Amino acid sequence: MPSIKEILATMRRNPKGVSFGDLCKVCDHFFGEARQSGSSHRIYKTPWPGDPRVNIQNDKGMAKAYQVKQVLKAIERLTAPDGDVEVQDNVTK
Repeated sequence: MPSIKEILATMRRNPKGVSFGDLCKVCDHFFGEARQSGSSHRIYKTPWPGDPRVNIQNDKGMAKAYQVKQVLKAIERLTAPDGDVEVQDNVTK
């Protein structure tokens, strides 16, 4: 099973080639458990005002590329201001 760091590297390199399960793993790590997960969509809450959610969708086992990019932007916003994402596997922030 790939680590969070490996999945993030894949997400940056090829947003179209990310499995839905890997994207869920990254979102669970950074945003906690999804508040909705009963359908093809999973919705995660973010700590900032405005549109405080990350919405991802299962598309035949793969994540949608535009949603992968949205998740990466949300992670950048959530982490260090310089965009340097420090990840420790198996640690929920």
